[in-house]
Amino acid sequence: MDLNQLLALDVLPQLLKGAAVTLKLTLITAILAFFLSFVIGFLRLVPNVWVRRLVTAYVEILRGTSAIVQLFYLFFILPAFGISLPPTATAVIGLGLNLSAYGSEVVRAGILSIGKGQHEGAAALGLTRVQTYRLVVLPQALVAMLPSFGNLLIELVKATSLVSLITITELTFSGRQMVVTTGKSMEIWTLVLILYFVMAYPLTWIVRGAERYAARYR
Repeated sequence: MDLNQLLALDVLPQLLKGAAVTLKLTLITAILAFFLSFVIGFLRLVPNVWVRRLVTAYVEILRGTSAIVQLFYLFFILPAFGISLPPTATAVIGLGLNLSAYGSEVVRAGILSIGKGQHEGAAALGLTRVQTYRLVVLPQALVAMLPSFGNLLIELVKATSLVSLITITELTFSGRQMVVTTGKSMEIWTLVLILYFVMAYPLTWIVRGAERYAARYR
């Protein structure tokens, strides 16, 4: 089956609609996960031991359990307690929380990679703690964090396929529907693979560009 036949069967437009949903979920979830990663990452470094234990438990539970089960819990179990979320909100919150557990470790490691001498030098210049992090620590730590955040972003693109299990018609779900409709599994899954690659590969270049830009301020 060639491309014209696939177009005649309305396959490509349906897959592109699913790809648009995948990109939308990726963007919104990435913003939430990025914000939570910094919040949790910083909380893991505070002096208060109880706060550190609490956020450590958050990270370990989310990293140690399946993302699919976490989505199922939000979508199917929470309504039993009177909390019902729309599928899209469930997907964004579920994937965002899961990704933030990994992202917080990236933030924590990035900050800890900055030598003690940088903090001492900032203190010698009379910088406050907030100024030290804003002007000295974070600009350098961000350069170290970017490659790992880039990998997490690409993983997120692929992880959005999980939300098809909570009724969201993203790219994988669209592909499955088209296979059932047309019976052309090889052609359709090949198109799905290509579309995932087309979405993920530019992210690699965007992250590399961001790394080069951030390195100028290191």
